[in-house]
Amino acid sequence: MHFDPPLQQGRLIKRYKRFLADIELADGSITTIHCPNTGSMKNCLFPGEPVWFSVSDNPKRKYPFTWELMQTSSGELIGINTGRANQLAEEAILQGVITELHGYKRLQREVRYGEENSRIDIKLTEGTQPDCYVEVKSATLLDAGHGYFPDAVTERGQKHLRELMAVVKNGQRGVLLFIVQHTGIKDVAAAKQIDPAYAELLDTAISAGVEVLAYCSELNNNEFRVSNSVPFLR
Repeated sequence: MHFDPPLQQGRLIKRYKRFLADIELADGSITTIHCPNTGSMKNCLFPGEPVWFSVSDNPKRKYPFTWELMQTSSGELIGINTGRANQLAEEAILQGVITELHGYKRLQREVRYGEENSRIDIKLTEGTQPDCYVEVKSATLLDAGHGYFPDAVTERGQKHLRELMAVVKNGQRGVLLFIVQHTGIKDVAAAKQIDPAYAELLDTAISAGVEVLAYCSELNNNEFRVSNSVPFLR
């Protein structure tokens, strides 16, 4: 995923009202930008540190700047825009980076499925294996040297796990794919300390045949891309 022109830089002042953040620009002026992240952003907010944002030319947007990157106090980079995870996953699948998902000729996005009226992020068909339903999650929480998901209690995440288990029961593939958008994360685990119910259900899902994959990303103000797999720890 290339940014053309490259992302612009500022410094974080604060995030507030969930979807907004104030930043200081290079000229010293203060502006409000859109924060496209529905999570708590635990351990992802570093006031005074650099941020990077994209610019929309849509005149109808109240906030034309979109927060894309945060730098930590130790210099690591975090992808703030959770919507990028699906784009990164699609690119990585089409480019053959995610080896476990090779062999499919057709990729669809946002396909309705399941008994709980869900939309699967990516559906892969016309392959040598059964049809594959891929639920994509952005992992950005680094805590005590490990990456975790979720960063807040997620009932929606539990629904997705139930849907994937039903897919597997019907003879198809159900895959939970973590796209790691934090350059300091080297492995991923369920955040039992934050949402024990989700962690327990994820363990049940794995035992039922749901596949869990985790891939890290390389991030800078010119390009985001999925690079290589990292361990998922049970």
